[in-house]
Amino acid sequence: MPTVSAVRIEHHREAVGIDERTPRLSWVISNAPASWTQTGYRIVARGVDGVQLVHETASDDQILVDWPFRPLRSRERLYVSVQVRGPDGEWSPTAPETVVEAGLHATDWQAWPIGATWNEDPDADDRRAALVRREVVIRDGLVSARLYASAHGLYEAEINGQRVGDDALSPGWTVYHARLRYYTYDVTDLLRPGLNAIGAWLGDGWYRGRLGWRTAFRNIWGDDLSFLGQLELSYADGSREVIPTDASWRVGPSPILRSGIYDGEDYDARAEQPGWSSPGFDDSGWEGVQLRHRDRSTLVAPTSPPVRCTQELRPVRLLTTPSGRRVIDFGQNLVGRIRITVVGAAGRTVTLRTAEVLQDGEVYTRPLRGARSTDSYTLAGRAEGETWEPRFTFHGFRFVEVTGWPGDLDAATAAGDLVARVYHSDLERTGWFECSDLGLNRLHENVVWSMRGNFVDIPMDCPQRDERVGWTGDIQVFGPTASFLFDVSGMLSGWLRDVAIEQLPDGTVPWYVPVIPAHQMWTPIRPGAAWGDVATLLPWTIFERYGDTDVLRAQFDSARGWVDLIERLAGPGRLWATGFQLGDWLDPAAPPQDPAGGRTDRHLVATAYFAHSARTVARMAERIGRADDAARYKALAAEVRAAFATAYIGADGIMTSDAQTAYALALSFDLIPDPARRRIAADRLAGLVAEAGNRIATGFVGTPLIAGALSESGHTSSVYDLLLQRECPSWLYQVDMGATTMWERWDAMLPDGTVNPGTMTSFNHYALGAIADWLHGTVAGIAGAEPGFRCIRFAPRPGGGLTHAAARHRTPFGDAAIAWTIRGDMLHVELTVPVGARGILELDGHVPESIGPGTHTRVVSRTAPPD
Repeated sequence: MPTVSAVRIEHHREAVGIDERTPRLSWVISNAPASWTQTGYRIVARGVDGVQLVHETASDDQILVDWPFRPLRSRERLYVSVQVRGPDGEWSPTAPETVVEAGLHATDWQAWPIGATWNEDPDADDRRAALVRREVVIRDGLVSARLYASAHGLYEAEINGQRVGDDALSPGWTVYHARLRYYTYDVTDLLRPGLNAIGAWLGDGWYRGRLGWRTAFRNIWGDDLSFLGQLELSYADGSREVIPTDASWRVGPSPILRSGIYDGEDYDARAEQPGWSSPGFDDSGWEGVQLRHRDRSTLVAPTSPPVRCTQELRPVRLLTTPSGRRVIDFGQNLVGRIRITVVGAAGRTVTLRTAEVLQDGEVYTRPLRGARSTDSYTLAGRAEGETWEPRFTFHGFRFVEVTGWPGDLDAATAAGDLVARVYHSDLERTGWFECSDLGLNRLHENVVWSMRGNFVDIPMDCPQRDERVGWTGDIQVFGPTASFLFDVSGMLSGWLRDVAIEQLPDGTVPWYVPVIPAHQMWTPIRPGAAWGDVATLLPWTIFERYGDTDVLRAQFDSARGWVDLIERLAGPGRLWATGFQLGDWLDPAAPPQDPAGGRTDRHLVATAYFAHSARTVARMAERIGRADDAARYKALAAEVRAAFATAYIGADGIMTSDAQTAYALALSFDLIPDPARRRIAADRLAGLVAEAGNRIATGFVGTPLIAGALSESGHTSSVYDLLLQRECPSWLYQVDMGATTMWERWDAMLPDGTVNPGTMTSFNHYALGAIADWLHGTVAGIAGAEPGFRCIRFAPRPGGGLTHAAARHRTPFGDAAIAWTIRGDMLHVELTVPVGARGILELDGHVPESIGPGTHTRVVSRTAPPD
């Protein structure tokens, strides 16, 4: 009998306080007999009053099924379950119930942002944070309680001295003037009859903290530090009481003296006010709050899980540097914070300075640029010890220099008194890979760690230095890899809404979203290929990986606006040959201080992306039923393709930029009009790889494409030559140099162990990790053949001396997997296809085979790749 999973609500891991009033539903079926298929489903939604809504239909749909009932009312809570029917007419057991609860309408909000009244220097770095509180009497008969919370800045709420939730850096980073997230917390168990207290810590965060590089900008969205919260109490007699943030709240000084995303946090435990969030605290010395403004229509529920601590790491060694400083090595470059447990005299300050690398045996902070990246804790002197962790900052680090530690730091390190806590958006892991080459396994692990470290509420970059922004080009190239490794559907769909908001009226997509001022090079916002193309290509990636057509509908105007802009810039000649471009950013041949100065003509890159995006918009239009738009953009794409071929591809198939990226673009984007020249171009690309000694010669644009361009044109062995190269520049060079995350530059660390002199030298940057998608799809051999993995292509291409490889991906239909092993002259393959999907097995030298749900084993003779 088939087993049905709990229902998934839209793309939420937790569907409490959602904005969708008619949320789509998905479920996974397992343990079904061979050849079993779903022929119908029954959805039951049970209200808190026990009343059930039932919908039954004949259908094989199980992914993003339309909500069959009336729209959810504000605050409404339902328990949703599903049964499925098979060909024999038998119904499965009922799936476990899933809770779905609607958030608030704009008209439900009574709260105002509240904060301190004391004067501050709006341009200072050391603005003191604030605490806000109030007390409330709870009557008997409380049934449920919700806290809806947000902030101008960052917040952590407490009730009766206990932390509310386990999220961090909330409400996250959005285009604040248009979208400010609020989170919904079930706080019923934290309240008791009688007097209760509610309060919140506040910190600058992205809203008003220092952002930007070379030139620091503050107060970008406002200069107020404010909490916005609404406690709602529901009683057994049917009444509801609302306690909003308003003039009745009080505000006092926080022991957080300074807090910043880039700079870290300074905390003085002597300034703590014990019991401040508990009832009965004497707040007579506190002030009345100041009310601030917020357009309540801009308050939105999140579509992504919040940032959380997902792992803790203990030190692997404690070093004494040549200068005598004490440095902890956590063995892994990570993103997060350090928690300390310390005993010492009041007034003693422990300082923690973080860095990714050592140079000459010392913590090396030059790559941090203007980021202070330092936390300090001044002890209160409690005899029982003190445990502390920063609240409103995060760092990218492997090494921590510790000064001012009272007592024996060696013993404290061994005892686990200093712990690294890993923070990132708490996305569900969905992809795994391993093979017989330990270097490739470490490479894949580095990609995973870099994704974790750079998905801190937004898809960002460089989590250690004064940058950490949502670069559009980086996620455009990494999106396919990201969506295999983790479920990014909700996170990236939400971020794309901000992309559309920040898009200029003429169609220009900013280099990074949300937009912040930066140095003169990036101001004003201007069009740039590959980066602006996130508006077209990332929605398509989400559609392909998750089967979500609504993303295409939501982003279509944004995507079309971008392509229309390029059409105007290119003019009738259809070549985008004007304006500033980043080109193949960080091509290893580019000078350290000119990362855009690579081998490939920047306008060749721009025109190639113009053709690709126009074709993608045509596909989007076709999928959402806009036939006229589909025809128009298909014709435009054909015109650009023809212009590209005339301008950049010779009659002999050799390109004007005789570089790896140029050929990778032309092949991957299908810009070569005839098979003969395509064959020549593919052979030339393989030749360039060989001429370079199998060293990579691509940057951010070419690297995600070159492996697929080669393998799809019959040169898989060339990709293995590139992949397994260990000399610089190469992927395994980084591994051999001790990398535990992906680097921004191929040679971020030089062979002599010194750091690249370029100012853009990050040791945690996911873009070059896009190669992992080739590891999944070609080395292991698992990829989607239809949107949402309804059809799965299993096409392993063993090579490079590997004797086995395996990958698993949690598709919308459930787990799909492949594992292959070479034994002598035979290839042993085991496949898993989830119920509701189907597979196609494509092995070199063998006729493709259709396979149904279940686990399948094949043993075939090996054939030489057709290079």
